[in-house]
Amino acid sequence: MSENYDFVREEVILHELTATGRVMVNDLARTLGVSTVTVRKDLDSLEKRSLLRRVRGGAVAPSAGEEGAFSERMRRDATAKSLLAKEVAQLVDDGDVIAIDSSTTSYYLAQELLERRDLIVVTYGLRVTMLLMDHSTATVVVPGGVLRRASGSLVGAFSDVLKGRGRIDKGFFGLAAASTELGMLELVAEEATSKRSLMASCDEVYVTMPSSKIDGFGLHSYGMPNEITRLFTDERASDEFVASWEAAGAPVTRVEGTGASLDNGERSIDEVAARALKAVAE
Repeated sequence: MSENYDFVREEVILHELTATGRVMVNDLARTLGVSTVTVRKDLDSLEKRSLLRRVRGGAVAPSAGEEGAFSERMRRDATAKSLLAKEVAQLVDDGDVIAIDSSTTSYYLAQELLERRDLIVVTYGLRVTMLLMDHSTATVVVPGGVLRRASGSLVGAFSDVLKGRGRIDKGFFGLAAASTELGMLELVAEEATSKRSLMASCDEVYVTMPSSKIDGFGLHSYGMPNEITRLFTDERASDEFVASWEAAGAPVTRVEGTGASLDNGERSIDEVAARALKAVAE
């Protein structure tokens, strides 16, 4: 029960931090009904996972130059993400209408699609948009939304924007964490909302996930295993993980050649993330 309550407190703290950019220990103690000592422990735990930065009297959101920056996430598990992107790129044909989210793995995918012809790409990722604009002939549809600098995305519920544009052939999505009970998870609610809106318009849904995300940390689900067409991960994903996701309705492909790539000094903050998802599921 205490682990579940820890998870709830962290969700409240991160929600407030996303909304205001800053939280104070005394305010959180009053809101949560706990001691300031407990709040400080929560903030210290979140800082260790690079989800916030401690300052005098409270905490602030990580700055663009810290661990959560897009460029840093691009370097994390870079080889595995690149190989996963090459694999899923084979699913995209000339003339397809596809959706791509703002994840770093999806950016690697966009790099693999620059030579495709007559491609229509629906994306809320600004970096994906700029890449395709500068280096491809693809038609890019950007639904719009509120700018989120940390991920370089325009987030929001844009299902109304997509109405009347027809169905999307294939959608490609990343995630922050994975759970058969809770589904595909994101840390920020707005990111999950954007993915859910985009996913609802896709005939086929493909999720790419380095195995380092298996024990990752996420708060907001954007879909369940039985809603996706296939999950792609690397060779280090365990047999138990594959079996559990396939039992939950998601076919899984472990991409050959990706297992050894994760041993070359590439470390993910997800490897040291809290086991909050397991605590809630249990």
